Amino acid sequence: MASTFGSLATAYSGLAAARAGIDVIGQNIANAGTAGYTRQRVTQNSIPATQTGFMRGTAALAGQGVSVDGIARLASLTLDVGVRVAAGSSAYADARATALSALETGLHEPGKDGLSAKLDAFWSSWSELASHPDDPGAASAVLGAAGTVASALAAGSKAVDAQWSSVRGTAAGQVTQLNDAAKQVADLNGRIRTALASGGNANELLDQRDQLTEQIATLAGGTTRSNADGTVDVLLGGNPLVQGTDARAVALGGGERLADGAAVTLTWTSGTAGAVSLSGGSIGGALAVLAPANANGTGGALAQAAASYDAVATQLATTVNAVHATGTTPAGTTGTAFFALAAGVPAAQGLSVVPTDGSGLATRNAAGQLDDSFADALSRLGTGPGAADTTWATFVAGVGTASRSAATESTLTGLALTNARTQQQSSAGVDLDEENVNLLSYQHAYQGAARVLTAVDEMLDTIINRVGLVGRG
Repeated sequence: MASTFGSLATAYSGLAAARAGIDVIGQNIANAGTAGYTRQRVTQNSIPATQTGFMRGTAALAGQGVSVDGIARLASLTLDVGVRVAAGSSAYADARATALSALETGLHEPGKDGLSAKLDAFWSSWSELASHPDDPGAASAVLGAAGTVASALAAGSKAVDAQWSSVRGTAAGQVTQLNDAAKQVADLNGRIRTALASGGNANELLDQRDQLTEQIATLAGGTTRSNADGTVDVLLGGNPLVQGTDARAVALGGGERLADGAAVTLTWTSGTAGAVSLSGGSIGGALAVLAPANANGTGGALAQAAASYDAVATQLATTVNAVHATGTTPAGTTGTAFFALAAGVPAAQGLSVVPTDGSGLATRNAAGQLDDSFADALSRLGTGPGAADTTWATFVAGVGTASRSAATESTLTGLALTNARTQQQSSAGVDLDEENVNLLSYQHAYQGAARVLTAVDEMLDTIINRVGLVGRG
């Protein structure tokens, strides 16, 4: 009888295990489209046979059924690390590519709205004036073309200023997101540690934490380190952003305007003070774009662009003024400047045209006679190694090259991230076909265990209610 009742327990364990498997598969199917969900599986083991005094001496004993030991989360630490690394690299490249693409678009080169076309029109207007030095219309055309060049330089420089401020504002918002994510990871660490210590299931909490650590990697790169109690530490530049249930905060500091010329920095607000070293992420890409200019032209893209605008404006004013000063205006004034640079503002934004009408143009010689040589000399300033046009063309070509390189890097790192996520999903993602096959398997197991239970029940009914009834009248 003991063996018979043991068979009931064995059959019941099969029912319970199959039911647990069906429940977990239902959870997987229900979350097939949930972002960040990691598929789960029931872990079970057979219960070995036990020797009892009643059964001692029996040659072979069946096992005692199956035990459900837990619900495993089918994540791969290696693949998760690969996704975080790829996410940080892709976000860094995207930030640079986006900024450089916007900068290149704002140049309007080549095209009629670009500065090159406006400079060409300016030099051509001097050539026309050289052909007709006494034509008031030609003089007005020179002043109009010069004003257009000055306006284009100012507009371009201000656009770079605005873009710099926009990128910094975006970075400041991302720093807030980073701090919020760190706090959430620290909170989840505590909840996961408590759940695991009490023998509970923390799979959904682990999914949430993995999404947050990937978000942190996307924002700032960094690495994670697993601890024995189920918590993870998140490190930026080797220093902990999250350690157990404690989270540190970072802040954006340094230059607040492009004109400040100071680097924008990310610093710790607690613990050991100092700059945060970023290995990637969108914040790292923004900081690279926002870096100040330097003498060799390898500084931040936006600061270098602003410096190039100023260099073109300064070079234009210097070369034109040098030639214009050698002529005489109709009023008999010599040594007059054509362009002026305002103090206290970037050169490109402070460039202005000094003459207000044709009487301020140096179109005569010292004797007061019309002389086309000055206008002719000015018309030729657009060519040559020292020309503002050459400086502008070099700058435009550099931006184009950098933008294409950044776009290529963004594409490659994006493909690497896609590949990493595909590999991760092949391990952790829900495959509905596989889940349906497993569901059928558990259904058959449930039906089989139920049939065993029914068979044992019928045996017990026979033994209890029918044995001994033969021959009774």
